[in-house]
Amino acid sequence: MTITGNFADFSLPELLQFLDQGKKTGILYIEFLAEDNDKKKKQVYYIWLHQGRVVAAADRLDQQALTLMIAQRGWISERVISRVTQISACFVNSPLGLCLKSQGLLQPEQLKLLFNSQVLRPVCGLFQVKDALFRFEPTPTLPLGEMTGLSMSATEVILIGLRALRDWRALEEKLPDPTSGLSGLMVKQPKLQLNAQEWQVWEFVNGQVSLQYIANQLNLPIVNVQQIAFRLIVVGLAEEYFMVAATPTLTLDESFSTPTPTITFPEPVPETVPASRLIEKSPEKPAVSQSFLKNLVGFLRSKTS
Repeated sequence: MTITGNFADFSLPELLQFLDQGKKTGILYIEFLAEDNDKKKKQVYYIWLHQGRVVAAADRLDQQALTLMIAQRGWISERVISRVTQISACFVNSPLGLCLKSQGLLQPEQLKLLFNSQVLRPVCGLFQVKDALFRFEPTPTLPLGEMTGLSMSATEVILIGLRALRDWRALEEKLPDPTSGLSGLMVKQPKLQLNAQEWQVWEFVNGQVSLQYIANQLNLPIVNVQQIAFRLIVVGLAEEYFMVAATPTLTLDESFSTPTPTITFPEPVPETVPASRLIEKSPEKPAVSQSFLKNLVGFLRSKTS
């Protein structure tokens, strides 16, 4: 299923996290306007993923970007790389980087440097792009000529890229509010390798304190805590928790308290009552029958005898 959108609605970190969670395999197209000699120039960048892991990135589709990167560093010439890929059987089903390593032409540390330059740095730069169109298309085939053989989960790429990000203007609107808190999405400690400050903020992920409170406790600028919170949110470790402000209890000093007003009610107007209603009548005694008295006397006499 093809996915399209705009960074204004769905930022690149959020998009990469979505692709990682869905274990997507395919190519992500990113199109934006870049500054070129004081002019706006359309630029397209491509990121390849395999089951949610980033395997390669380039600004071209001819599978020559990695070869040029190796040649520019002076490690292997383009002619040698072309010759190896033509005669070596390893390149049939193996990424270019691993193929050259198997031939003894590249070392593991060199592959790591290439992956850092090919993927991590450019993706971090793309985090600074605010207005861009994107399109993700699933594809079963991957560009072996652009692959070092190394890969990294999109979530880890997000963390590394956001840590290195210096210009946050493109993501300012995505930062959580200082009055919000963080609610954890995991019961156990996260498996991701968090840095020291991220661990400090993580300890406050309980939905009970605001980011401003966390900043005060850690003696950090609030914007730094907001950025750390965004990193924890976008990689799926926490979510923004909107705090409900408590109703303030006002305590008035006696010297400034407002006296309780005295309310005077009007005197009731006496009602004119007729004299006949003022005379209490004694309740009438019930009449006792003579037969009842005669029976009572007879009963008492029988008890006496």
